[in-house]
Amino acid sequence: MGNKKINKVTDGITENLFEFAEFDDAEAQRAGYSNYSYWRSTWQVFIKNRVAFALLILIIVLVSFTIIQPYLPNQKHPTKIYIDETTNMQLRNHPPDKEFWFGTNSIGQDLWSRIWSGTRTSLFIGVVVGLWEAFAGIIIGALWGYVRSLDRIITEIYNVLDNIPVTIVLILMTYIMRPSLTTIIVAMCITGWLGMARFVRNLIVIIRDREYNLASKCLGTPTRRIITKNLLPYLVSVIMLRIALAIPAAIGYEVFLTYIGLGLPVSIPSLGNLINEGRALMMVPSLRYQLIFPAIVLSMITISFYVMGNAFADAADPRNHV
Repeated sequence: MGNKKINKVTDGITENLFEFAEFDDAEAQRAGYSNYSYWRSTWQVFIKNRVAFALLILIIVLVSFTIIQPYLPNQKHPTKIYIDETTNMQLRNHPPDKEFWFGTNSIGQDLWSRIWSGTRTSLFIGVVVGLWEAFAGIIIGALWGYVRSLDRIITEIYNVLDNIPVTIVLILMTYIMRPSLTTIIVAMCITGWLGMARFVRNLIVIIRDREYNLASKCLGTPTRRIITKNLLPYLVSVIMLRIALAIPAAIGYEVFLTYIGLGLPVSIPSLGNLINEGRALMMVPSLRYQLIFPAIVLSMITISFYVMGNAFADAADPRNHV
């Protein structure tokens, strides 16, 4: 019965139903080829998050405008005090109009130009501190986690610095050095790398003794190559998240120092100075614009970096790639 059924099936099959494939040496060599790219796949996954992608465009536009704003026509100087032509007095607390788009502050300075000048200052602080945190934190954390002989030494250094509150360090550095942009950056960089270093160290301790790392070590692979090729690529997603969050955190510290009176001098516009000035006028309804405008810019920056950091961390995870 079985043979009869097979014969019935094969009776309808003819050579016309088949096409013989020819051997192609070029195609045979491409059989194992893959056009996968880690960073391209990361970008493709990232842009699928419409909110994060929109915020990325917003930040690019904001930063670009902040840079070119002083060179646009009819822009006022951020530290110049403007005089009312009718009274020959300072144009204090002038409400927003066609000439002063964001109004003026309590001494007659243009708030529009001060906000963008302050944004440049705060972004500069955030980027410098964030890059330092990434550079020092990744290097020290990688050595701390992988080189066992350095574990005790770096742990003791970490314990000493970590037990000193960050606020105390910032206050002491501000008192020791003259309040300036350099002072703020140095004060934040002294302890800014601690969190990143500990974070990287803990992650590397988890994966340092896996088989491929032990095999590389037995084959004589240098420690530097093992760290850069075997360990750090696994941590790209979480490291990028920490870097993205470090920028708004540094801006937040600058605002906090200004709030307690230890920030940048009034002669250097910053978001911290502007928010601190507007805070004093918050209870006056007609003057609340002096707090609302800089607060909106600060909120846009911090929220955008936070959302983009989380979205990029998810996109950098190879498990989310196609």
